[in-house]
Amino acid sequence: MTNSSFFTADRTTHLKIVVISLLASIAIMMVGIAARPQLTVDPHQANVYKPAKAIVAVSNTLSEVH
Repeated sequence: MTNSSFFTADRTTHLKIVVISLLASIAIMMVGIAARPQLTVDPHQANVYKPAKAIVAVSNTLSEVH
């Protein structure tokens, strides 16, 4: 049997394709995780942003949707 076509390939050829694609996806994930920037933030120096006073918007007008 010839393995030159995807449709005429035997079972071991399909298995090889699946294994190689799995290994390639694992390698890409490892590179992506390793390329993450390292955060060097001191937890004692973190900036805390507090919002201003809460504002409530109320309207008595009725709107009609056409």
